[in-house]
Amino acid sequence: MTFEQAWQRWRDEREAELRSPEGFLAITGLHWLSAKPQRFPGVPGVWSKAPEGAVVELGPGEWLELGGTTLAGRYVFGDVDPVGVVATFDTGTVEVADRFGTPVLRPRQPDGPFLRDYTGTPTYAPDPAWRLIAAFTRYATSRPISVGSVVEGRSSVIDAVGEVAFDVGGRPQRLIAFDGGDDELWLLFTDETSGVTTYAACRQLAVEPPVDGKAVLDFNRAANMPCAYTIHATCPLPPASNHIDVLVEAGEQTPPRAPAD
Repeated sequence: MTFEQAWQRWRDEREAELRSPEGFLAITGLHWLSAKPQRFPGVPGVWSKAPEGAVVELGPGEWLELGGTTLAGRYVFGDVDPVGVVATFDTGTVEVADRFGTPVLRPRQPDGPFLRDYTGTPTYAPDPAWRLIAAFTRYATSRPISVGSVVEGRSSVIDAVGEVAFDVGGRPQRLIAFDGGDDELWLLFTDETSGVTTYAACRQLAVEPPVDGKAVLDFNRAANMPCAYTIHATCPLPPASNHIDVLVEAGEQTPPRAPAD
């Protein structure tokens, strides 16, 4: 497979993910649970945050399905993690997850406005010159780093596992790398295109496991975070040091965003 063919396969898979009726473009709301029981548009049940975690009270005729089990009456989700769980109902799904220590609900509908009006993500043309080799320095132990988020006043802690160092046009760059799972690295970064041709807050790059202290950074696959597409996202922001001081004219550009209904 050629470089261009491999990139096009990545683009096709990425677009399929974005257009999924269960993806983040299908999210229609971001609801923070509190001790006060509340109903939310388009979601069965009355929801609250109890000492034992997220709780739903399902009324007559209301149901959710979770892991093949149909829920009715009172159900305790407990202390969900950031990945959360997804329950289904007759017209959609609802994600129950933790954000910044608070349980949240994010319902998804296949006809939600952000998904319904999505027209595709523009990209730079693939260029092998943006496939860079970086030196990877692994920390002796992972370092929890507090980072901001697109949600005003909220921050989160994510594990940094090391740093990647590389040159772009003779200019040295160094980025903190986070744990991407399965020994992969995850980079959050801005560059001189941010807020011009690419999304202002940041982009992300998944990096395959380093080999012998070397990591391949293919910026042709630099991707937007969910917050570039929807107001119902809680994306982390990169550390201030994760700025590349050149134009990284590779990867995804700023997408059009549908107005929220």
